[in-house]
Amino acid sequence: MGLYDRLVLPRLLDFAMRQKPISMQRQKVVPQAHGRVLEIGIGSGLNLAFYDRGRVAKLWGLEPSEPLRRIAHERARAAGIEVEFLGLPGEQIPLEDASVDTVVTTYTLCTIPGVERALGEMLRVLVPGGSLLFSEHGRAPDAGVARWQDRLDRIWGQVAGGCHLNRAIADLIGSAGFRMAETDTMYVPGPRPFTYTYWGRAQRD
Repeated sequence: MGLYDRLVLPRLLDFAMRQKPISMQRQKVVPQAHGRVLEIGIGSGLNLAFYDRGRVAKLWGLEPSEPLRRIAHERARAAGIEVEFLGLPGEQIPLEDASVDTVVTTYTLCTIPGVERALGEMLRVLVPGGSLLFSEHGRAPDAGVARWQDRLDRIWGQVAGGCHLNRAIADLIGSAGFRMAETDTMYVPGPRPFTYTYWGRAQRD
């Protein structure tokens, strides 16, 4: 891991992910989490402020980036919320089958290299009837915007920690075996290639 990835990128990501449109998206999904909750890509802990503590019995935070885990740990301590941090990527969830009631993923599926495998792991650890709550940016339905996403994808990934602009989030979730229970989409404020957003709830049957 180079100097940029260790010192610069974590702070840039934390700043970018704190912007108001993204925070508003977090507020739509995170408070629905209940029971034993696993957050995939907890990052710098920006979702911690939105959990309903009365509904959460246990919270695991999976995050492979040690610098981001440090920031998240500071946020959890300041907020007085207990989190068990797991320093592994989304493709390697170290929990037992059917051990989680809710999986939360916000602005994470764009970055996981093996996203199909990671979604399979999320499905594995959920109890039957358990929920995947998500808010993710991804491929736009407008052909012109999608072309720009494809053009920009490689260079954007190099500066944004492997983030992809053009992943069709709903298709990925459905293909993993989830049943889509609720889903909405829109462009949040900002340049359209970066801001087409999917959010909602999917379930393990």
